[in-house]
Amino acid sequence: MSAPLKIDEALVRSVVEEVVRTFGRTASAAPAAPPATPAPRAVAPAVVTSSSGRRFGIFPDAPSACAAAQAAFEQLRIKGVEGRAKVVEIVKTLVTRNAEAWGKFEFDETKIGRLSHKIEKLQIVKLVPGVEWLHPDARSGDHGITLEEYTPYGVVAAILPVTHSIPTLSGNIVNIVAAGNSVVFNAHPGGARSAALAVRAYNEAIFAEIGIENLITCIEKPTIESFDALCKAPEVRLICVTGGPAVVSAAMKSGKRAICAGPGNPPVLVDGTGCLDKAARDIIQGGAYDNNLLCIGEKEVFVLDSIFDRFLESMNRAGARRLNDGQLDKLTKVAFTMKPDAGGCSHPVLNRALVGVDAAVLARHAGTEVPTDTQLLYAVTDGKHPFVIEEQMMPMVPIVRVKTVEEGIAAAVRAEHGYKHSSIIHSLNVEHMTAMARALDTTLFVKNGPCTAGLGLGGEGYLSYSIATTTGEGITNPRTFTRTRRCVMVDNLRIY
Repeated sequence: MSAPLKIDEALVRSVVEEVVRTFGRTASAAPAAPPATPAPRAVAPAVVTSSSGRRFGIFPDAPSACAAAQAAFEQLRIKGVEGRAKVVEIVKTLVTRNAEAWGKFEFDETKIGRLSHKIEKLQIVKLVPGVEWLHPDARSGDHGITLEEYTPYGVVAAILPVTHSIPTLSGNIVNIVAAGNSVVFNAHPGGARSAALAVRAYNEAIFAEIGIENLITCIEKPTIESFDALCKAPEVRLICVTGGPAVVSAAMKSGKRAICAGPGNPPVLVDGTGCLDKAARDIIQGGAYDNNLLCIGEKEVFVLDSIFDRFLESMNRAGARRLNDGQLDKLTKVAFTMKPDAGGCSHPVLNRALVGVDAAVLARHAGTEVPTDTQLLYAVTDGKHPFVIEEQMMPMVPIVRVKTVEEGIAAAVRAEHGYKHSSIIHSLNVEHMTAMARALDTTLFVKNGPCTAGLGLGGEGYLSYSIATTTGEGITNPRTFTRTRRCVMVDNLRIY
C-alpha cells in the first residue's frame, strides 16, 4: 500500500482564510444600500435520503462519498459508452427543464448575480460537448495496427465556485461522465444546497433509467476539511478545481493530477479601427453578464487617446452610466480597503459583500442613483486604480486612456497579472491583434465580440464552465478527463 499523501497544512489554512475572506457575508459587511434585486425567498433544505434509505449522491463525508463513487464507476464501466451517453442526456434534459426553478434556488441561496442570467446559464448547459468528442485514433502499416483510445481515470473530485454552483456542477458532470468517470463534488459552502439539489435530482433519474446509484456524489456540508479528505482519498485519481489561487495551489500540491481553473482579470483594448458603438455594446454585454461574475468577463478597458471621448459617448448610447471622479472615489472607499502585504506594501483588498450586486446598488454607494435596470457602470481611471488591478467581479468597469497601442498592450499585460486567462481586443488591424495575442498569451483571446463569444456563445466553439488556465488544459471537454491508452498488435495485418 502506498504511503498517505502529505498535505501542506499551512496551505490548507490559507484556503480556509480565502473562503472566509472571499465570500463570508456577515451583517457588518452587508451593503448599506438596499439591493435592487428581488428580496430572496426562504429556501427549503434539500432532502438527503429517500424513504428507501438511498442517499442519491448526498453524503456526510468524503470517505463515504468516494467509496460510493468508486462503486458507481465500476457499474458505469459495464454500461459502456451507451450508458455514458444516457447519463449526459439525463443531465441535459433535467437542467433544461428545471432551469427556472434551480436558477431561482441558487439566486436565493447565494444572493449574487442576476436572476435571469442564473436561469440562462442553466439553459445553455445543453451546449457542453459529450461522448461525441471521444474519437479513437487508429493507424495501420507494414508492422501491424495501433489503436489509441481515451479512457477514464475513475473517480474525479471536483471543487465548485459560489459564482456558478449548479451550472459548473452540471457542465462538469457532462464532461466527466462522458469520459467514463464518476465524480465527487465539494461545493462552495455558499452554494452547497444548490449543488445538493441538482445532485439528488440527477441521481434519482440515473438510477431510475440505468440502475446506477451515486454516480454523482457531493459532500452535504462541504468544508476545507472535506476538501483535504478528497485530496487524500485513495479512490480519487484526478482533481478538477474551479476557484481562487489558494484552492488551486492546494490541489496542485496534493500529489495527484489536478486540472485547475484559476483566477482571471481580463483586459480589453479598443484601438478605434472598428465600430466604437459595437465595441461598447459588446463590452456591456460581457462585462455586465451576471453582474460581472464570469471569470472571462471584461474587467478593465484600455482605449486609445485619439478616440477616447467618442468611445465614452458610445458607452453612454449603449446604456452604461458614468460615475464622475467624486462618485468613483466614494465607491472605491466602500469597495476596497488598503492592507499591508507580507512585504509591508499596501494593496487593495476587495469588499466581497459587493461582489455580484446590481449596478444600481453600486451607484448608491457612489452617492448617485441610476435606473434599476442599468446593466453596467463605468468610470475613467488611471492604470493603477484598484478597479483596474483587482478582479472585482462587479458591474463597474474602469476605462483607461492610453496614447498608443503599444502602451495599451503593456498596460493590459500588467492588469492581467500573468494569469493567462482571458483578454479581448476590438480592432480591425491584424497586426494589433497579433501583438496583443503574443504579449498576453491568454487561454482565451476574443476579437471583436463580447467575452462570451470565447465559449461559443455568439462565436464559434464549444461551451464549458471550467477553463483550466493554471494547468494549461484550456476550455475543458470530455477528453480533458481521460487518459490516452495505446493498444498495439504487431503482425502483417494489412489486407491491401
